[in-house]
Parts: sequence; C-alpha cells; structure tokens
Amino acid sequence: MAEKINLIYFSPTGNTKRTVEAMAEAAGGEPGEMDLTVLGEARRRFGKDDFVIFGMPVYGGRIPAAAKQRLENIEGENTPCLVVVTYGNRDYDDALLELSDLVKARGFVVKGAAAAVGRHTYGEIQVTRPDETDFTQDKAFAAAAFAKPQDAPEPTIPGAFPYRKGGQGGSFRPLTSSGCTKCGICVRGCPVHAIGADCSTISDACLSCFRCIRSCPVQAKNMDTKEYREFADMFTKKLCVRKENQYFL
Repeated sequence: MAEKINLIYFSPTGNTKRTVEAMAEAAGGEPGEMDLTVLGEARRRFGKDDFVIFGMPVYGGRIPAAAKQRLENIEGENTPCLVVVTYGNRDYDDALLELSDLVKARGFVVKGAAAAVGRHTYGEIQVTRPDETDFTQDKAFAAAAFAKPQDAPEPTIPGAFPYRKGGQGGSFRPLTSSGCTKCGICVRGCPVHAIGADCSTISDACLSCFRCIRSCPVQAKNMDTKEYREFADMFTKKLCVRKENQYFL
C-alpha cells in the first residue's frame, strides 16, 4: 500500500468529489487533493510510492473535454491508481475506458475502476445519491484495490474505441433572475469560465453542469423554461429505475 493517497477530480456539482473521498477513507489518513474543476493549468508529477484516485463525471458517455485537457498536466511514474467515473443513472458508455486510457498514457498503472451513480444534473433523478450504501460499496472496493498485489493484472474495463461522441456538455443555458445580487460566486466557480462579469451573460463554452444553479445563494440562477421543464420531466420518468454501481478489479 502506498504511503500517500492523492485525489484528482473534476466535480462541478460534488458527486465525483464525494465518491473519491469515500474511497480514500479506506486507506485512512488525510489524502492530498487536486480539484481540477476550477484549478486550470496546475502541474504535478507522482512517483511509484504514490497512489492516485482519479474521478470524473460522465457527459454524454465521455469524460468532459475540459477535464481531459487538464489531465494533460498530470504525470506519473508507474504510479498505481484507481479510475472512477460518476454518472446520472443513464449509462457511462465509453467514459471509464477513456479515463483509463488517458491516465495510462500519462504514466499511471490502473489497479481498479469504478462507475458510480450520483444525482443527475437534469430533472429529479437519483437525487439522494451517492448515498450511504454507495459510500459503503466505494470503501470496500477501494480497500480491495489497495490490497491487490503489485503484479496483479489490470482490470478489464468496458467500453469501445473509437469512443462515442460526447464530452462537450449539454445545450441548456441557465437563466438569471432579477434577484441576482451580482455576488460573483457563479463567475468564480464556473469550470469553463463561461459566465460574464455581469453574472448573467453565458457563453457557448457552458457545460450545462448547473454548478451555478446549485451554488447561487439567492436562487437567482435557474432553468425555468417550458422546454427544460418538459425535457426534465421526460428524462426523470425515463431514468426512474435505480442502477447500481459497477466495480472492476
């Protein structure tokens, strides 16, 4: 077992962060953390005595393009790792394989992989997840991965190459009501700097992650449109059956 656990994640609304933090608990101690959500161009190199848990959300069956770009600044030296994606109860498609391929190309050795369910960005889908059952499973998976022999084979991860199209985010653009106080929380927290200084102008770089909606202290950010309400209602009904996490060792 490595002396130091390190978390590297992209987590606009917190699902991924909570999931990888639960996994780190299986090792005990305080993990190092790199939050790539708003970190930008930070660079870091990890050695053989480190253990990294990578966490990414799934956007349209792929990891977010913005997160992929930030991973290019991370390097390993045969560094053991876990790769983890979180998705909103639809499917993770090629995202887990994509993340595994990306980190292996950066010098990491994959010891385990997980696809974990969390609350979907849209609608009212699995709104209480990840829950305590999920966290218990996450910890058990991580403990088993930490205990794997050094020479154990890498897990077989589902997915296909070429990867499916995706990773750019959705087309919904949050609105801003007159209740906005222009506090700037949404501007500073936007993962792709898509929100203008006026707190209401939103560029096409927007991921539709709804981080701004979740973080607005006065609920001024919203998706109160007929088009969105109809879509969210349909999507909620379509994805109402609970899916379980999948783990690969």
